[in-house]
Amino acid sequence: MTTEETLATHGQELRRGTVVLAALASLAEPRYGYALLEHLADAGIEVEGNTLYPLLRRLEKQGLLTSEWNTDESRPRKFYVLTAEGRDVLAALTQEWSALNTALQALTTRGTS
Repeated sequence: MTTEETLATHGQELRRGTVVLAALASLAEPRYGYALLEHLADAGIEVEGNTLYPLLRRLEKQGLLTSEWNTDESRPRKFYVLTAEGRDVLAALTQEWSALNTALQALTTRGTS
């Protein structure tokens, strides 16, 4: 395996763990799936639909999101938004992410000195 392939594999694993946090953070206001994909991409987080849509269904099943169909426009769209429990989980995951980020910055800074 080349260095590029190894980096791609590990980079994908690293991003996979952040998609839940990114999705939750983006759903404080209602968004439909495609708009969420675009919002994440604009933020620099590339996610494919075949990854995002199953994740949204799983988060909804866990009670972290609710969804509602909007049929006011010519094309019906399913909008997702955080529940109260989803906001609590987002806050806890954000705190966990912050602690991990601080620890990793300390480790990687020491590793380069």
